[in-house]
Amino acid sequence: MLCTNAFDQEGFLRKLSDWEPQVAEQIARAEGLELTCAHWEILHLLRDYYREYDASPAMRPLVKYCALQLGADKGRSIYLMSLFPGSPAKLGSKIAGLPKPDNCL
Repeated sequence: MLCTNAFDQEGFLRKLSDWEPQVAEQIARAEGLELTCAHWEILHLLRDYYREYDASPAMRPLVKYCALQLGADKGRSIYLMSLFPGSPAKLGSKIAGLPKPDNCL
């Protein structure tokens, strides 16, 4: 459990190194989500994307990356919205301990 000053005013972790699965659970609970295996699959994919491109993906690149890595049925906006309502790229990145994607408000 991290203290509140580990997060910025929008709830994103200030330091990537503070992330661990328990922190993801903490963030998800604060967002009203209970993480399932499907969520974890996308969270790990988001972290892989960040390692590969040194940036959090916006929605379009996230959808394309999911399709490439997980197949067409999971590389769809509707699927990602069912897991991370509102803005999957923003919410997923937050729970994955990554910075907010550049083009997200």
